[in-house]
Amino acid sequence: MPGGAAAAVPGEAELAQRAGSAVAEAPPDSGRGGPGLFAPAYRALTAGAVALVALVGFEALAVTTAMPTVARSLDGLSLYALAFAGTLAASVVGMVAAGPWADARGPAAPLRQGIAWFALGLLLAGAAPSMPWLIAGRVVQGFGGGLISVALYVVVGRVYPPQLHARIFAAFAAAWVVPAIVGPAISGAIVESLGWRWVFLSVPLAAAVAAWLVLPALRGLGPSAAAAAIAAMQRARMAWALLATASLLALHYGGQLRDATAWLWIGAAVAALAAAASRLLPPGALRAKRGLPTVVALRGLAAGAFFLSEAYIPLLLAQERGLSPTWAGLVLTLGAIGWSTGSWFRGRAPADADARRFLQAGMALLGLGVIAIGALAWAATPLALGIAGWVLAGFGMGLMYPTLSVLMLELSPPERQGESSSALHLGDAIFTATALAIGGSLFAALLTRSHLLAYLCGFAIAAALALLGLGLASRVRVATAPSSR
Repeated sequence: MPGGAAAAVPGEAELAQRAGSAVAEAPPDSGRGGPGLFAPAYRALTAGAVALVALVGFEALAVTTAMPTVARSLDGLSLYALAFAGTLAASVVGMVAAGPWADARGPAAPLRQGIAWFALGLLLAGAAPSMPWLIAGRVVQGFGGGLISVALYVVVGRVYPPQLHARIFAAFAAAWVVPAIVGPAISGAIVESLGWRWVFLSVPLAAAVAAWLVLPALRGLGPSAAAAAIAAMQRARMAWALLATASLLALHYGGQLRDATAWLWIGAAVAALAAAASRLLPPGALRAKRGLPTVVALRGLAAGAFFLSEAYIPLLLAQERGLSPTWAGLVLTLGAIGWSTGSWFRGRAPADADARRFLQAGMALLGLGVIAIGALAWAATPLALGIAGWVLAGFGMGLMYPTLSVLMLELSPPERQGESSSALHLGDAIFTATALAIGGSLFAALLTRSHLLAYLCGFAIAAALALLGLGLASRVRVATAPSSR
């Protein structure tokens, strides 16, 4: 976060009206000369938002831990990757809808709807009699998650002053600490004692509690200036979002076919996905143009590498190393703690630190970590080596995510922060779902020939994404005065 330049946020009087108390009356943040995250103006909102992020973190890690058991129970190992990618593909629609919605009417409505759809999807997945039914529930859940993720980012840009942006994003990442410690272990214990369905069915009640915490703090948070015209122009993006979602699902379907028609499906899906992504992401994102396009591309590459690897770690540890769901989940716990530690470290770096250095270090650690955890496909590789590598991968993600989030706000004018937040999360979803589609298809094709090659292929794709990100990290450029594009 070099310099202190960031996108403008509303003035103190407007913040006071929205948050319910005057910023001027907030006690200074010790040693920092300004209001902190838990000053009266921000206390309820910070607590609610962090609680919501923690809930999403728990669900993500818990479901990842349980999915090998789910796939075996529902005889759906060939659809294993789609259980993750379907969620991401549907989140594209939620993200595109949330951006202009939040800009035009404020973030409270998309956040409220997102929590509701998220909970409904969990209930459907928990009641699933078959793998396609479970995937349908995950798709509904993904739509809600897309609304939530963008709405929270808009809240940060609209409510918190620039000097608190790095700290609130670091707090979001650190909110994974508790679910990272207890989530996979609890999920494993639930799977072994009560059954995998309760991993899904136990979360909706907690989602209702999170909504009760965060939504009251957003009363009065209305549209941004000049947002109505922008929102009207953005409605056309919904068609491209639907095309992207359909293309990602078609890419998965084509990868499951074993005849000549597979290439027709894959070719058509790739062409349609490229067309949709070029309209949904900032111009130049697919070729890493300097500035905001590179920020979006780097987030997508990092997310694709990390979450492709994370999806297959429990399966690798359970099937090839004989670990129980609880012990396999503990490996995810250590990676998430590494992420939170990296975020904590990033949040305490000097304000004038060069963002490119954090991005380069993060990508390098991510690549090394993916290689180390992937090496566990060889029986001779010490388990400790792979676990240590996954901790390093998590630490690298913790360095990168807050950095990229702050850069996004710095490079976005206030009336476009909803759109830019949407683009940042869209990059995550599109890149990760594409990586899962390619990796999952190759995994399913190679699994009958060699388990070793099947796993190594997926982790090799993830390592290649991290290496590409390392090469592109130097292309980040921070603007001192953002302007509408």
